[in-house]
Amino acid sequence: MTYLAPRQGLFAIILLVSFCLQTLLLVISTDQQLSNSRAQKGEQMVAQLIDEARLSLENKDRVSLSVIANRYTSEQDVTRILIKDNNGDILVPVGNAPMQQGDIISQIATKDDAVIGSVVLTLKDISKGEIIAMQWLFVIGSMVLHLLLWLIYSYIARPTREQINAISRDVQDLHREQYTQQDQRGYDRERERRQSMPTADGESVTNQNSGLVTDNHTLLDGQSNSQVAADAAYKQQINTRKLDIHSAVNQYVRTQQNQDTPLDGNTNGTIDDTDAASNMTDSPLKDHTAHQAVDSSQQANNHANNHASRLSATRAFDSVSIQIVFHDEFNMLERLAPSQRLPYLALCTQLLNQAVTELLKQPLLLGVSALNEPHFDESGAYVMLKAENSHAKVALAGVMLAKLYLMLNKIIHDKHIELSRFALPAKAGVSDNAQVDAMTHLLASVGKKEQMLILLPNDGLKQISHHVQVQSVMRPTTVYERECAIFDGGNDAMIQRLADVRNAVLMIDDSEE
Repeated sequence: MTYLAPRQGLFAIILLVSFCLQTLLLVISTDQQLSNSRAQKGEQMVAQLIDEARLSLENKDRVSLSVIANRYTSEQDVTRILIKDNNGDILVPVGNAPMQQGDIISQIATKDDAVIGSVVLTLKDISKGEIIAMQWLFVIGSMVLHLLLWLIYSYIARPTREQINAISRDVQDLHREQYTQQDQRGYDRERERRQSMPTADGESVTNQNSGLVTDNHTLLDGQSNSQVAADAAYKQQINTRKLDIHSAVNQYVRTQQNQDTPLDGNTNGTIDDTDAASNMTDSPLKDHTAHQAVDSSQQANNHANNHASRLSATRAFDSVSIQIVFHDEFNMLERLAPSQRLPYLALCTQLLNQAVTELLKQPLLLGVSALNEPHFDESGAYVMLKAENSHAKVALAGVMLAKLYLMLNKIIHDKHIELSRFALPAKAGVSDNAQVDAMTHLLASVGKKEQMLILLPNDGLKQISHHVQVQSVMRPTTVYERECAIFDGGNDAMIQRLADVRNAVLMIDDSEE
């Protein structure tokens, strides 16, 4: 007979309370971490916005201020941006959700110790539902863990056979003590009542007639005999009732033991023998099947881990690859005569090498170096940049190099078309080493002329987030297309820096010619 674990419902309530408290602490800690990170990000955005808008704010140029502020409202966390002059009047109010409340970050803009205005940035609040949706895996795992604890307790805490027998003996002893006490109290009351009855009869007979001594003795003898018989019958009845109670308890205990005993005796032996025989018969087949299952599962896990490592947005990287290909829809480069194709490819190679050399001289890209000397052929060119330390912005260097060559190729292409010479537009792709093959397919499938594709992990996207703007691929059909980003523009400082490097490269080219 199987018994449930004691207080199983109470233990389930305790586990439910533990799960609720754990989820509550998770939400509170996550909310605090996100609030701190968003506050730091907001302060950096406000400082950067003031640096970019200081000249326009001094001149109160509302159009320029609106253009600059709109770039910062593309962030999902930003709900409103207010730019005020030195008198507190609002110059530019922009935002995605201006009526939504949130954390407000305000900072005064100064120039040469003179206040020229202020910037107020509003960040939206983080809802508890979004936090739970972000941490859904942890919540479900915690729920499954608490459910497993409850099932384990219900199985382990069940009373054993020795505990059941001890409880039955305790119950039997308790019933025996209770019935013994009740019978003893009843017997004492009956004895007191019988002792009081002969005294009353003898006094009444003596008062009626003191001379009838013989009759009184005879009556007393008859009453005593009847009393003895009554006492004997009463004792027999008590003993019979005791025997009935004891026999009932013993029979119940014996029945329970008989129900439990076959499970330890012959039945167990039969089941064990049968299981042993079946296990001996099926063991080779089971072992072979188990080995096959383990091998197949290990191969599947290895393949899934390799695929996941390539697609993981948190993968580590210390180098980027820049692929530059020609946008040749009609395969004109293959049909071109070698006397015209080879000089054109040599010109492209020279421009690319000079662009790499001049760009890596920038202080912003300190610690980034080129691992190869690129060379153009019919399939394009390939450049690999490597970070020499953890502070080097290798992802930003790759994006800037790709954009710089596209700017150079645009000038060369327009000049050649103007002179009725052969030239082709170009497109570029920036990726880490794990996604080189994927970027090659993306450039062939979704890449357009004068366009740059970016396929980098989160660390790389974080490096370029303060300098460039990206957009997603429209209607993606593969995982790589969904992870890919398209270059959509850069801030004024980066575009100006690229323009200076472009002019330096063209001046070098002109001087050499």
